Amino acid sequence: MLASITSCGLSGIDGFTVTAEVNLANGMPMFEIVGLPDASVKESRERVRAALKNSGFSFPSGRITVNLAPADLKKEGPAYDLPIALGLLACNGAIDPEALRGVCVLGELSLDGSVRPIRGVLPMVIHARQSGVQAVMVPEANLLELRCIEGIDILGADSLLQAARHFQGEEEIAPLTTLPYEQLLRERSFSVDFCHVKGQRSAKRALEIAAAGGHNVLMIGPPGSGKTLMARCMPTILPDMRFDEALETTRIHSVAGTVPPTGLLTERPFRSPHHTASHASLVGGGANALPGEISKAHNGVLFLDELPEYRRDVLEALRQPLEDGFVTIARVSAQSTYPANFVLVCSMNPCPCGNLGSRTQPCRCTQTAIRRYLNRISGPLLDRIDMHIEVESIPAERLSREGQEECSADIRRRVEAAREIQRRRYADDPDGIRINAQLSARNLNAACRTSDEAHALLLLSCERLKLSNRAYTRVLKVARTIADLAGSERIEAEHISEAVQYRTLDRKYWG
Repeated sequence: MLASITSCGLSGIDGFTVTAEVNLANGMPMFEIVGLPDASVKESRERVRAALKNSGFSFPSGRITVNLAPADLKKEGPAYDLPIALGLLACNGAIDPEALRGVCVLGELSLDGSVRPIRGVLPMVIHARQSGVQAVMVPEANLLELRCIEGIDILGADSLLQAARHFQGEEEIAPLTTLPYEQLLRERSFSVDFCHVKGQRSAKRALEIAAAGGHNVLMIGPPGSGKTLMARCMPTILPDMRFDEALETTRIHSVAGTVPPTGLLTERPFRSPHHTASHASLVGGGANALPGEISKAHNGVLFLDELPEYRRDVLEALRQPLEDGFVTIARVSAQSTYPANFVLVCSMNPCPCGNLGSRTQPCRCTQTAIRRYLNRISGPLLDRIDMHIEVESIPAERLSREGQEECSADIRRRVEAAREIQRRRYADDPDGIRINAQLSARNLNAACRTSDEAHALLLLSCERLKLSNRAYTRVLKVARTIADLAGSERIEAEHISEAVQYRTLDRKYWG
């Protein structure tokens, strides 16, 4: 007897349809899975066998062949356990095969018959909906990341027995009740806020500009000056993610297996890998070409603390994603392209001891040691960082005298107003540009109209600071964002002047 069940597989962050064909024939008892399965799929034979017996079903005797079609695409992971088990029950007469039609089934089985959560359930359910599937059965533990998906019935099963009874018509599983995305946004809360950062008005202003235009930032200052706290506050002033952005971000985390307990991501991600992180962990890779930290930070913030301590090859791998907004991972057995459009926030000490320029501690480093330390960051990477911010150390007596600080909500309102100006400006852009940091050479001049005085100041600054052509465009983009925050149609001299201040570290430290 033959039973056919619809399931899904993963290719990067996209799903594809897999049909599990289960055939039971007379002959010597055997259990074979074909269709280019990996080791975890082949091991499902023992999981399915134990789960059926421990759920009170008899395991069929005979020649069992499971084909996962299409046979030329590699099948990975344990998500095919539940469809294979249900297919065997259909072949054994315990389930009507017609009841399985029109339903996509996903789930890993434990030996006791319970259904365990799987990675990548969100992109697979989205693909199933786009393919016209009427309903999808997933592990109950995966329901939270699917609670905003409409247009398809989502059934949560916590055991093989419950799933079987549903298809037998004995105990119907109610579809998941969806929630509006706006409700999830109202329920979220932030653990940090800019009102907790005392002083540092110039650094806060620079981060507001970075958030408004999506610019990359490098903070240089002594230890304890608040660089890490301000970086962690950065997501709190970024605009709320749209629903499509939240889905795309959660798809990446679903594939990587890092979806938070709350399910669908409503807060912009903040990723902070340690400086000992490898190339594969940052960019992505492994045998299955899984996403790395730069993809997990998509639509959010990637924070690299102690920037010079990272390996040189790891830092240089950031160049292409910073320019293109995506990363392609190629391996012998897999190739995947992941989005990587993030705001890069870096921090570093100005010298090995960290006290250069400090008002409270003397610097013990020689000029040679300082230059060697700072030269760990290459010029091409530094060029791709739009803004360089000096963060000063604040004495304790000044901290105690500081008054009430501006909260993140107030800053975010100004950022959202500037983003709205950019959204209208780039509404018809064929390249899909949404923010100033994404401007390309083709449309830079049209979007960044300057006054004669501002243009002259920009050329003079580039000549005196010896800025590269890429740094020139970065200054112009930052000035465009400053003008947007000020509500100015044209870039004026004061906007260029402020933008150039965020490049003076080129001359001060590296010149």
